[in-house]
Amino acid sequence: MRLIVTGGAGFIGSTLVDMLCADGHEVTVIDDLRRGSRENLHPTARLIEMGVEEPGIAAVIHEVAPDAIFHLAAQIDVRSSVADPLADAQTNVMGTINLLNATCSAKVPKLVFASSGGAIYGDTEIVPTPETHSLLPASPYGAAKGSGELYGSAYSSMYGLAFTALRYANVYGPRQDPHGEAGVVAIFAQRMLERKSVVINGDGLQTRDYVYVEDVARANVAALTSAPGSYNIGTGVATSVRDIARGIAHATGYDAEPAFGPARPGEQRRSVLDISLARAALGWSPSIDLETGIALTCDWFAARART
Repeated sequence: MRLIVTGGAGFIGSTLVDMLCADGHEVTVIDDLRRGSRENLHPTARLIEMGVEEPGIAAVIHEVAPDAIFHLAAQIDVRSSVADPLADAQTNVMGTINLLNATCSAKVPKLVFASSGGAIYGDTEIVPTPETHSLLPASPYGAAKGSGELYGSAYSSMYGLAFTALRYANVYGPRQDPHGEAGVVAIFAQRMLERKSVVINGDGLQTRDYVYVEDVARANVAALTSAPGSYNIGTGVATSVRDIARGIAHATGYDAEPAFGPARPGEQRRSVLDISLARAALGWSPSIDLETGIALTCDWFAARART
């Protein structure tokens, strides 16, 4: 198949591109390289250096004429969305609308959208949280991801686009940015390997659902041939930030105690996803447990430090 992956030079996107190329698909990556890296690109993938909010996206999609598009390009920093909601919306809302317009104009039949299972639900009383829960985002980032799903649903109704939203839990693994907000596992792994101090924001008892990046890539592949809909992609297991820090310390041999800083604005207290619908409809379930995933991630960061 001919496929487009927006954000395909980034952390999750490049892992997906590797999987698609290994399966023999012809993959075009659209990425402005603000967060992505050429180093992440699979050698057989074609790169178009462009942001999804740019007018030229339509010409690219018409020229490639893909069988499906995976839309992973995004502004992913919750703190940045709080500080500058307009900039966040420019990429995550207007960029998504621009892509949807181009997708339907080129009569592409399928689009898989990277949504956020944590940010769009907000703090909930139902944990693990199912897809039927109301969307109560606590940040502009979450609101933008929810908007992307609503626009996708509208374009599905108007033009017959097969639109699937994958609501990711907290994704971690190799290639994650250790210098940004969106990646506590990567941040802690790099700092502990370098024997630098680690700061936990808040009391560290806030919980998240941590899912390994290759499992997320497999969910995208499964969505390519599955029925449209919105699906949680996580593990259904709650893990506190303190437990994450302990696990990474064990994997890296780090023996210092973490410090504690102020909680971040817009941060949820707990987020765990019910993944039963993805199991039933996509035939997908996570295969990498947290201990194994942390070990693989720390090994990747350690190997990169040696090169």
